Amino acid sequence: MNVLQLVWLVPFFPLVGFLVNGLLRKQLPKSLVSIIGSGMVLASFIVSVLLFSEVKQGNTAVVNLFDFISVDTLKIPFAFQIDQLSSLFLLIITGVGFLIHVYSAAYMHEEREEHFGRYFCYLNLFVFSMLLLVLGANYLIMFIGWEGVGLCSYLLIGYWFKNTEYTNAAKKAFIMNRIGDLGFLIAIFWIIAKLGTVTYTTTDGAGVFDLYEKLTRTDVIGITLLLFVGATGKSAQIPLYTWLPDAMAGPTPVSALIHAATMVTAGIYMIARSNVLYTMAPETQSVVAAIGLATALFAATIAIKQNDIKKVLAYSTVSQLGYMFLGLGVGAYTGAVFHVMTHAFFKALLFLGAGSVIHAMHHEQDIRRMGGLAKKLPITHLTFLIGCIAIAGIPPFSGFFSKDEILAAAYSKDHIYYYLGIAGAMMTAFYMFRLYATTFLGRFRGTEEQKHHLHESPAAMTIPLIVLAILSVAGGFIGVPEVIKPGAHWLEHFLAPVFEPSARIKGEVHHLDHNTEYMLMGLSVGLAVIAILVALFRYSKKPEVHEPAGFGKVLADKWYIDELYGFVIVKPVNWLAKWLNSFFEKKFIDGLVNGVGRLVNYSSRQVRLLQSGFVGNYVLLMVLSMLALFVVTFFIKK
Repeated sequence: MNVLQLVWLVPFFPLVGFLVNGLLRKQLPKSLVSIIGSGMVLASFIVSVLLFSEVKQGNTAVVNLFDFISVDTLKIPFAFQIDQLSSLFLLIITGVGFLIHVYSAAYMHEEREEHFGRYFCYLNLFVFSMLLLVLGANYLIMFIGWEGVGLCSYLLIGYWFKNTEYTNAAKKAFIMNRIGDLGFLIAIFWIIAKLGTVTYTTTDGAGVFDLYEKLTRTDVIGITLLLFVGATGKSAQIPLYTWLPDAMAGPTPVSALIHAATMVTAGIYMIARSNVLYTMAPETQSVVAAIGLATALFAATIAIKQNDIKKVLAYSTVSQLGYMFLGLGVGAYTGAVFHVMTHAFFKALLFLGAGSVIHAMHHEQDIRRMGGLAKKLPITHLTFLIGCIAIAGIPPFSGFFSKDEILAAAYSKDHIYYYLGIAGAMMTAFYMFRLYATTFLGRFRGTEEQKHHLHESPAAMTIPLIVLAILSVAGGFIGVPEVIKPGAHWLEHFLAPVFEPSARIKGEVHHLDHNTEYMLMGLSVGLAVIAILVALFRYSKKPEVHEPAGFGKVLADKWYIDELYGFVIVKPVNWLAKWLNSFFEKKFIDGLVNGVGRLVNYSSRQVRLLQSGFVGNYVLLMVLSMLALFVVTFFIKK
């Protein structure tokens, strides 16, 4: 039997975990819930490894499960596509997802049994939806998974639903994602209207990427811009990024799952999958690059002055996603996917490390009340430091290779992209080591009770940290640049079949000479090292323990973007809703409905008078009725 035909098992296992834990959450003990939840994702990972080994040998397939929609000439199958791009994302989602599930078993141990089951139920559904998104062989199946992860993010961000602030954060994420999803949905309808299919590619050449030459320039630009609107919502780019920092309301493992390996990378995957359309639309690519770069810089400035350990990492995620979009915008599709993978490793590590710190500090998240934790939490400290070095882009850690590839491509496209990109990289190194120094170095600034209870996290939490730390160190070696070792960029060769049509459309690409590439590497690493040293020197002994003032307060308050949205959008919409409720709803809608009721009531009261109880009246009515029928019949015959 062809192993690729078993692709349906990958999403099937988390779906089973969702159903079992969801239906039996009140009956099953916590230990069994965590075993089922984690075991189902592990089973998916094992199948994903088998599929990956097949794809590595050059075997790909589209597995049609059943006809999903069949209307006239429109045929949309429920089908999975297993190729180089989807198989790589399967490993990231199931591998990192499994580690987060294992970590969650210890982190959430204080939850009551029914809530513990509900948590793992949501986690499994989240993984199922994300797997559906990357496996779908057409845009419609992708959209189903796309909506699924949006729903699950709402459920997980608002997991502690009795807290109004958390439920507001969940609603914010849900609504802002719906804005982007509308753009994605319109793009799907546009593709159907023009091509009559949403399947990516087919053996008989009747897929979207086979028929792209039938699209006009207006079609391509319109479709790609609408798809990008969807991506800005899901992957938190300007202007739809403000939901992501608020998503910190959910449990820390949820933050790792949303921010590292799954939901926020959906937009990157969608554009990488649609690379043929984007290569045909250089105008859209310029928009993607500009928005990505602006987001990377804007979020980095905000992260510099945040004091909540999870908020720093949240804005860091927004910034790193901006780099991925910069890569997509300059045509470095492999570099963007590479950064997705390395980011999944070090950002999951950093979030889970933050969770370990919060666990030790009894749910304290303000880094101004931490300090000196390196001795008390040795494993967490070392692994967190590795994550900081990786995200700062210091060789030979994984973040260096992927970020360098994007920056080199940006330099080839436009030197301004590169210089702004390394400015963002400097800020990244600075705020991450500000976070590290304030949290782990210097003296402890918490309470005596917190100091007394400081302890390293249990093995179920530290083992995932160690695994992710190893991946953060070694993960970049699958993409060693040609300038360092010719032919060593394994990932580029592996993904070449997916991006080959784009390369054919783009034509010959100008590559940087080796001296220029070495210079760019040295400049970016040198500036990152300077930023690290400045942060360590400034914050290891004298951390910022007071409220920020001046321009620092502007950054701490996130440039007042939430307040701006509230003033420009939320308040007018609320005012309009109140006016519609008080005037249109009550006077027109309610008046119409109540008027119908009054009319029926009045008519009934009048008609009941006919039922007088006198036989003479009834005989009179009968005679009058017969006379009326006679007159009508007579005139009709005439």
